[in-house]
Amino acid sequence: MHAAIDGWTALGDPTRRAIVERLAERPRAVGELARELPISRPAVSQHLRVLKEARLVTERAEGTRRIYRLDPSGVGALRADLERYWDRALAAYKAIVEQPSEEDR
Repeated sequence: MHAAIDGWTALGDPTRRAIVERLAERPRAVGELARELPISRPAVSQHLRVLKEARLVTERAEGTRRIYRLDPSGVGALRADLERYWDRALAAYKAIVEQPSEEDR
């Protein structure tokens, strides 16, 4: 058993980012993704497996096909991380800007 991959690590791969970009537009089947990307269908499936493990995509059966879509909870967690980082950066910037300058002392 290997350690679970997190969303940030999963998105470190450009092919997985391309898959996520396409799934942000609308849900898609593996075959459709494979036609849109320069990789094989088995490679797309492997990338989707990683994205699913990272909780960035979900799948549902539709006949014999699997339809993949973004997982709002996993993507939301990444967004919350970014907002936390951004809030810290803005607070640090504000603290620096509001420090009295040498001229003000």
